[in-house]
Amino acid sequence: MPRVLVDATAVPADRGALGRYVDGLIAALHRADADLAVACQRSDEERYAVLAPKARVVAGPPAIVHRPARLAWEQTGLPFVAKQVDADVIHAPYYSTPLRPGVPVVVTIHDVTYFAEPEVHNPVKATYIKSATRTAVRRAARLIVPSKATRDEMVRLLRADPTRIDVAYHGVDHAIFHPPGEEERRRVSDRLGLHGHPYIAFLGALEPRKNVPNLIRGWVRAADAVKDAPALVLAGSGGWDDEVDAALADVPHQLRVLRPGYLRWSSLPGFFGGALVVALPSRGEGFGLPVLEAMSCGAAVLTTQRSSLPEVGGDAVAITEPDAGSNGEALSTLIADDARRRTLAEAAAARAAEFTWTASAEAHLASYQRAAEQ
Repeated sequence: MPRVLVDATAVPADRGALGRYVDGLIAALHRADADLAVACQRSDEERYAVLAPKARVVAGPPAIVHRPARLAWEQTGLPFVAKQVDADVIHAPYYSTPLRPGVPVVVTIHDVTYFAEPEVHNPVKATYIKSATRTAVRRAARLIVPSKATRDEMVRLLRADPTRIDVAYHGVDHAIFHPPGEEERRRVSDRLGLHGHPYIAFLGALEPRKNVPNLIRGWVRAADAVKDAPALVLAGSGGWDDEVDAALADVPHQLRVLRPGYLRWSSLPGFFGGALVVALPSRGEGFGLPVLEAMSCGAAVLTTQRSSLPEVGGDAVAITEPDAGSNGEALSTLIADDARRRTLAEAAAARAAEFTWTASAEAHLASYQRAAEQ
């Protein structure tokens, strides 16, 4: 088994989707007895020492908390660490890679919507990720993607060699994301100020790809016709979708929208599982981790069939098109049909149980082995 250095230096402090991917993977690799080393920011040194006690954890310099410094260190410091820990393979889990690594590199490409729909991304971020992706396609020993849809899009849009691409689905931490008890649901509802009032839940960054303006407009159409209409809760970090505020400005005064911002992980089971519907009508995802996490909490999930989402949701989610009218129609149907929501919730929890970090780690280990043998 090759010794693998996982570069965790890009993981943000808020443990967004990238953090959940890297943390879940490292813990599972450790459980699989992988020969593992981890490069990370100093603030994460203790965290990874706990997640992977047998791994060698190397903290980078303090300056790498800033992206320009981290990218510069990636080119020189990361290859040095690889040599220091005698790594056979480097795993770069966020697009970019050192140009002279000294050992084979495996790069995770999370999605290619930056190429398919560049208009839904921040232009500065899109420029960087497109450049990093092209470089990885040319230079990496292996490429890991979280879905077959992403693999197929890479082949179509970037002419990537399909024989160098490995599909490794994400997992979900079932200890964290579980069907909540009544007390968990009540506690979250009270913290939101809803006190048992029904709500539609959304979790994610407010960026165009997440399609929040059309969710808001669709919810208005559905809620306007309902007595004791459910609130809409838009949770998660901020974003740059200028249409969100415009859509909110048109919400009738009798309807209630909450924007609680970042929610602690411990609150998410109660948030997802306590919602009438978790609505995530994205225009495209490389995987769709929030969809899987909501399913694992036994939520009735409404999403689209774009890109990877059918691979995650299967028949255990309700489907909408991205436009406001379709969102409104789908929400109206689900709000009115208790039995349908219960059926979806049960199916979602059962399907989510099939996605584990153990299986993901096995797929990653196979990719590392292929890279080491090239």
